[in-house]
Amino acid sequence: MAELSIHHITRPSSIKENAPLLIMLHGYGSDENDLFSFASELPEELFIISLRAPYPMQPFGNAWYAINFDAEHNKWNDNEQATASRDLIAQFIDEACDTYPVNKDNITLLGFSQGSILSYAVALTYPNKVNNIIALSGYVSEDILPENLNPNDYTKLDFYCSHGSVDQVIPVEWARKTPKFLEALNIKHKYSEFPVGHGVAPQNFYEFRTWLNDKL
Repeated sequence: MAELSIHHITRPSSIKENAPLLIMLHGYGSDENDLFSFASELPEELFIISLRAPYPMQPFGNAWYAINFDAEHNKWNDNEQATASRDLIAQFIDEACDTYPVNKDNITLLGFSQGSILSYAVALTYPNKVNNIIALSGYVSEDILPENLNPNDYTKLDFYCSHGSVDQVIPVEWARKTPKFLEALNIKHKYSEFPVGHGVAPQNFYEFRTWLNDKL
């Protein structure tokens, strides 16, 4: 697991130094190439890093944490693995800032599904490490957050959250709780829904790209 920092791919910025950094976190059962397909359509000044989750799956793919299904078709998350991944990503942010010519004060996380859940967790646990969060088709999992969030300073955080209104993997009702959760912490955010399942509609992509452009 400590090798998370090795398993990533990058797209350098058009800027030689102090570039805004975008870190991508893929969904359950995928890999670093998935969200990286967005890279060519995102602003050239972004230095983009796409991470591979630390837990290999069989026969292929990777996970940020295990999801276990029991006989009653209920499922539960391995919160110990999820918390370890949360902390590894936070550690990777520091390593990336030391390794690449990026601006440590302009860092965006872009996560899909399980990667979105981890993006929320990293930002809410380590709010000093990131600025903008694009959380696609995920939700806030309070099980992997610190017990008391209120003492944290969340003034530099800004969230773009979106979900498919007919998502068959993560119920849209879970995502709809996010705005109230963020409002209670006085965190800036935008929430959108699109008439799709568990995926990113073209309109969704264009909207978060426009949102991100305004933050650079």
